Amino acid sequence: MDIKQNYFEFLGLPEIYSLDQQAFAERSRELQKTLHPDKFSHLSDRERRLSVQYTAYLNEAIATIKNALSRAQYLLHLKGVDTFSESSVQLDPMFLIQQMELREELESVRDSADPDSALEHLQAIVDGEMTDLRQVFQTNFENGTAADLDAAAMAVRKMQFIDKLGREIEALEDQLFDE
Repeated sequence: MDIKQNYFEFLGLPEIYSLDQQAFAERSRELQKTLHPDKFSHLSDRERRLSVQYTAYLNEAIATIKNALSRAQYLLHLKGVDTFSESSVQLDPMFLIQQMELREELESVRDSADPDSALEHLQAIVDGEMTDLRQVFQTNFENGTAADLDAAAMAVRKMQFIDKLGREIEALEDQLFDE
């Protein structure tokens, strides 16, 4: 085990987008038990420090791979495609218009006669869009040509917008119904 390995190698998982979630969970738990710092408390300072480093790396790997968006970004990163810091990439104007309309709809939820239904409607749109974009990503990533990786990266950039909208929906839902 080496923290110079990528997250998939470290976890002993294939570098694919569509993971067996049960196998992932089992492997994660197994490694968490094996690497837990308490198991190394009787060893030297160096070995305890290594245990803490391994555990931190493991937790970072688990968090990255568990989330569909961050897993997609990480897979592209392994292929040399950066979707974390690009801000000058041109997105489809129709997609951007749709995003503006959805955000306007979200802003009007507070004034809606039935905010709960309005939020459910928006969440259904987000869920559908995210499902479609995940499929687009997976297909293009698996094809693996340069053009396909560009298309996969574009899907990830769109997923970032949809993910943010989903978090905004959840935040508004918390504000409206936890008061």
